[in-house]
Amino acid sequence: MPTDLPTARTVHPTASTTSGGPAPAAPAPGESVLDWFDHWAVTRPEAPAVVDGDTTWTYQELDATARRIAAALAGRVRPGDLVGVCLDRSPVLAAVAVALGRLGAVYLPLGSRPAPSRLKSLAGDGAVNCLLTDGSTAAPEGWSVRTPAGQAPVALALPVGEARPAAAPGAFYAVTTSGTTGTPKVILVREAALANLVRWYCREHEMGPGARVSLLVGTTFDPHLKELWSALCSGSALHVAPDEVRLSTAELFQWWGEAGITSCILPTPLAELAFGRPWPAGLALRHLSVGGDRMRTRPPAGCTTTVHNMYGPAEATCVISSHRVDPAPADPDAPVPIGVPMSGVTVFVTDRDGAVLPHGEAGELRVGGAGLALGYLDPALTAARFVPAPESARAVGTVYRTGDKVRMDGAGQLEFLGRLDDQVKISGARIEPAEVEAALEQHPSVRHAVVVTQPVAGGELRLAAFVQPADGAIAEPAAILRTAREHLIEQAVPTSLHLVGEFPLNANGKVDRAELARRVATPASGAAAPEATGTLLAETEAFLVATSRQLVGVPTLGPGDNFSAAGGASLAAARLLAVIEATYGIRVKATEVMRQPDLRALAALVAGRRESAAAVH
Repeated sequence: MPTDLPTARTVHPTASTTSGGPAPAAPAPGESVLDWFDHWAVTRPEAPAVVDGDTTWTYQELDATARRIAAALAGRVRPGDLVGVCLDRSPVLAAVAVALGRLGAVYLPLGSRPAPSRLKSLAGDGAVNCLLTDGSTAAPEGWSVRTPAGQAPVALALPVGEARPAAAPGAFYAVTTSGTTGTPKVILVREAALANLVRWYCREHEMGPGARVSLLVGTTFDPHLKELWSALCSGSALHVAPDEVRLSTAELFQWWGEAGITSCILPTPLAELAFGRPWPAGLALRHLSVGGDRMRTRPPAGCTTTVHNMYGPAEATCVISSHRVDPAPADPDAPVPIGVPMSGVTVFVTDRDGAVLPHGEAGELRVGGAGLALGYLDPALTAARFVPAPESARAVGTVYRTGDKVRMDGAGQLEFLGRLDDQVKISGARIEPAEVEAALEQHPSVRHAVVVTQPVAGGELRLAAFVQPADGAIAEPAAILRTAREHLIEQAVPTSLHLVGEFPLNANGKVDRAELARRVATPASGAAAPEATGTLLAETEAFLVATSRQLVGVPTLGPGDNFSAAGGASLAAARLLAVIEATYGIRVKATEVMRQPDLRALAALVAGRRESAAAVH
């Protein structure tokens, strides 16, 4: 792909507003993402489209499967229907995305195993018109599962009774994000916004025939659509990352090398783990996009890949701005910017009343232009967050209030400073504490729940819950968390739960969240790691327990506890593997960690590897 296309952008000389340059050339003839995919299906039918381990689908095969799915759904799925897609990363997922686009239906990714209560909430309010699954997802109550005709590789679940009205006319895809009421917010995105992103992203990442693009991001996060459509619109090959790759930097590096990946997206925490290791030589990887959280660690000096620090909410088609990261800047302690706006996007830094601030002053980031979503499924939410552009730029039309605090310098570079509201990011997912609290309060033994953030190793955040039991109830933390998991995504489940008789109050008579945060930041008494007895096994066990406590933020974690059950999600597991390799010089696979019943068993596994390595040397 040519990289010398026009990139001119405009920066106001004094006010904190800047616009991206003109839209780059399309990656293929036509105007839409479906036009671009169809071009490659016709002109390069035998080229690889999706690679998943030993399975490769050509563009011709992917096109044929998408047509079978569309034909099987015709008459049951209409334009504007919101279709919940309960599939993992796979060639079938790509075919479903194309098929729904051709039908004019709205692709709503829910992940392969959506929480039952979350699924019930989305299905029960009339928003979702049908579900597509691999057959393993249980249909909500009042829904029936049918097998579409024509050998379509999906199962279809529909509500019993009369067909529901189309919920999202004009949208191409939708995504959910956390809501303050406990009900997920549904964001609707038009095809033109996705096409604008694809044009820009294909140019930035030099995509085209011969490129090999990752499909690594989980299907509950909208960046997987950036991976999927940028590859299929540019004639590239989309490579499905094995699950182990998302849990271990060693496996990630190996996969990059063996698959010859040229373009990849990583969540910030996993990217920073990779940046802490020696960069592999000989990689074909030309571009690495990083996003989802504030970047605190730069790529190592030996990194041969162009690293892009990207920023953007789902309400703006997942990318607003980007910055090419210098591994060795003049000031290594300077924060990594989130960059300048992508093509077709205009950004403003404003005060609380919407007036544009001068360069250098911190305020709220507002964004408008070609990447803007249609809004939320709930019109009231749309009216609150999608507002008229500042008075000085009415031609921009509508802007989205991100709720993020930023600062713009004289060159138009944006620096992220945090949130202006209570929303937090946990492992790249936007979480409303109020939604987590509502999920905890679903358990009958809970009268009131409060959630605070807790810093853990590596600058990450976890959630800690404080629960006041209902009168006369016996509250069991494990049972309360099990109920919460039925309502929440993995990242939103608290890693610790503390029972309280009363909540501390501040001077205004409100719950003193700062005091609760201080309590979880202070290690519990008697929580020292078990002392080593001098044996290799005991020393390994003590080390793993102490390390795991830091990674999951649970100071009482012991040898008999399970790492995953204690809150050791995928990124925490990746950190643990990196620590084991850095400390002992041995490699343990993520699947091996997850299979161990407790830390004592994991210690035995690691100690055995250490003994074997010592015998060899």
